[in-house]
Amino acid sequence: QSVAAAGAASLAKQQEELEKKAAELQRKELDLQNLAAERVNNWPPVPRICPIKPCFYQDFEEDIPEQYRKICIRMYYLWVFHCVTLFLNVWACLASFITDSGNGVDFGLSILWFFLFSPVAFICWYRPVYKAFRSDSSFSFFFFFFVFFFQVAVYIIQTVGIPNWGNSGWISSISMIRVSVAVAVVMMVVAGFFTVNAVLAVILLKMVHSKYRNTGASFTKAQTEFSQEVMANRSVQSATASAATSAAQGMFQRN
Repeated sequence: QSVAAAGAASLAKQQEELEKKAAELQRKELDLQNLAAERVNNWPPVPRICPIKPCFYQDFEEDIPEQYRKICIRMYYLWVFHCVTLFLNVWACLASFITDSGNGVDFGLSILWFFLFSPVAFICWYRPVYKAFRSDSSFSFFFFFFVFFFQVAVYIIQTVGIPNWGNSGWISSISMIRVSVAVAVVMMVVAGFFTVNAVLAVILLKMVHSKYRNTGASFTKAQTEFSQEVMANRSVQSATASAATSAAQGMFQRN
């Protein structure tokens, strides 16, 4: 009887602990649901009267751990500096086009690069590194490194300034000296901006890589995350179910 009483007391204690854990998990789940409901997109910060609404949620204090917050903010500032440089490049190419009508290709391409590379850079390398630091995602880290490597190469090409490529780099600005010194100076300023972009990109790439090595991320973990995201996608699930149904029907028909 004493052994049975002790066992019953132990089972009651274990049941009580399990109920407490279940209640704690339920409370955390409700907190996460409430947090997800409160996370209204806040970027880009546009006026309420604007028909275009914010598309992303961004909060460094809430999303990014303290040890990664500074580097993530610096990546955001690099993207801002990237957009400013492309905007100034449009004006420098416009000045070059006004001075020499043969530079119309550079002016047209500079407009295209500004409207293309500004949002593409935000989506393809800034948001992945933001997500990587927010959720310690190996897949986001690998995607960022893959895309940002090409971004560094683009910065180097823009710094060089090959004629008729839409960039006010050093070659284009130096060649403009014989036409107009004032325009050449403006283009050299933009070439300096491109150079700063390239240098900062290399420095920040090394800093992100050093942080990445401390997170425990790996290529195997990235493959697992990618597989889980693909299988969790409803479109993939529907396609898989349809394929399985078609295969089963085909087998029955053959039989």
